[in-house]
Amino acid sequence: MEENVKTTAAGRVPAVRMEGITKSFGSKKANVNVDLNIYHGEILSLLGENGSGKTTLMNMLSGIYFPDSGSIFVDGRPVSIKSPKDAFDLHIGMIHQHFKLVNVLTAAENVILGLKEGFVLNLKKVRTEVKKICDRYGFDVDPDKKVYDMSVSEKQTLEIIKVLYRGADILILDEPTAVLTPQETTRLFEVMRNMKKDGKSIVIITHKLHEVMEISDRVAVLRKGEYVGDIMTADTDPQELTDMMMGRAVTLNIERSEPKNIRKCLEVRHLSVIDADGVKKLDDVSFDANGGELLGIAGISGSGQKELLEVIAGLQPAVGGSSVVYTDMDGKTSTLLGRTPMEIKKLGVHLAFVPEDRLGMGLVGNMDIADNMLLRTYQDGGGVFVDMKKSRKLAEEIVQEFDVVTPGITTEVRKLSGGNVQKILVGREIAGNPSLLMSAYAVRGLDINTSYTIYRLMNEQKQRGAAVIYVGEDLDVLLELCDRILVLCAGRVSGIVDGRTVTKEDVGLMMTRLPEAEEAK
Repeated sequence: MEENVKTTAAGRVPAVRMEGITKSFGSKKANVNVDLNIYHGEILSLLGENGSGKTTLMNMLSGIYFPDSGSIFVDGRPVSIKSPKDAFDLHIGMIHQHFKLVNVLTAAENVILGLKEGFVLNLKKVRTEVKKICDRYGFDVDPDKKVYDMSVSEKQTLEIIKVLYRGADILILDEPTAVLTPQETTRLFEVMRNMKKDGKSIVIITHKLHEVMEISDRVAVLRKGEYVGDIMTADTDPQELTDMMMGRAVTLNIERSEPKNIRKCLEVRHLSVIDADGVKKLDDVSFDANGGELLGIAGISGSGQKELLEVIAGLQPAVGGSSVVYTDMDGKTSTLLGRTPMEIKKLGVHLAFVPEDRLGMGLVGNMDIADNMLLRTYQDGGGVFVDMKKSRKLAEEIVQEFDVVTPGITTEVRKLSGGNVQKILVGREIAGNPSLLMSAYAVRGLDINTSYTIYRLMNEQKQRGAAVIYVGEDLDVLLELCDRILVLCAGRVSGIVDGRTVTKEDVGLMMTRLPEAEEAK
């Protein structure tokens, strides 16, 4: 594949040139002798499977890490970037997946936070500058709005404005569309094109190949920490890019089987949840999940997806009048509300849950891979001793099937990349052959090959008769994978639609707008 890669932009002076960049963490090499050019007025997509070193490479450009060896040039001159301040002084800014904003401050206050603005804080001047940036690139931000009142899209917009206010000409966006609706993604892409026209250099780290094809001018690919090559987006396609990432041919088809032997597995009625602050997270949610069917759940981040799965799993209480009833293969029913996960298990309910919080709720970071396998099975034996051979065997199988990048099964989970942590969690939950499988963002941060492996495994669980509930953020995948899709908007059910016939645009609208009858309540 490497022989066919077209090296681009010959003769142009790059905005950034990274030469021979190498970075190690202990015995693990994250980047090995990487060369990368970033040009003025282009949108560059940086692709690679989990553990390929994409974010590490960009963290060195933004001053979070310092390379072990290699050189960085900005506009042709050598530079040393030892901190984010050094990066900002060189007009380089990075927008991370997890926003770095202070919730109780306004947009304008967040913009100037940490900057030396003199002895007197001139918020009027900041507002004026923010408005200029918004008008120039097409942003829509209220400078006086508190962050805690903002949508995810508004927070991301504010992060971009922050780096532009600091004078960034080179912007790095890490998974920028991960939690955006199709409409919000379209608006973001319009802004990115406006910045490109203004001569800005933009790098996006993403796993969504259809977005790579839509927005980028050029694609650079890393594999196992090494630079594979770059290619003009117009000269390639998703299949070729996937083959470059993996080093071999990979099939990009989600095989959605037709539901067979449908049976009611889970009946949720009038489910409402109020958090510790008195905020209603779910409001009168009702639906059925059927065995032999894959039910998708779509919604803007924070629409109640997390609370919905946690209530069913026995991890969070619901208010009075709510009902969650499970029906097993023999028709026996069990009420799940008000029971702990252990009590649910003792009822004979084979429930598996892949939570959104991988290390906080799913796995124990200070335990190794093998020991984390025991978290679901240590009470299954009748004696006082646990079966370590069984847990080690399962750990080895998951590492092999999911291609987990790890020195071995005795490695502490916290030392692995986020994508590899997710592989271990998903593998452990599916290994139990559950009758009800619930997953929250199971492929978040995973490379394309592992993502498709998980889609295949979920389809296999469906085919064996399990009820599968899949909370996802990629609408293209939801429409390809799911039989039905439950759409949440502000904690309410906006609709339940057929995954085979509904359009992405329709789902996107449902995510942001309740039916008129619901809005009138």
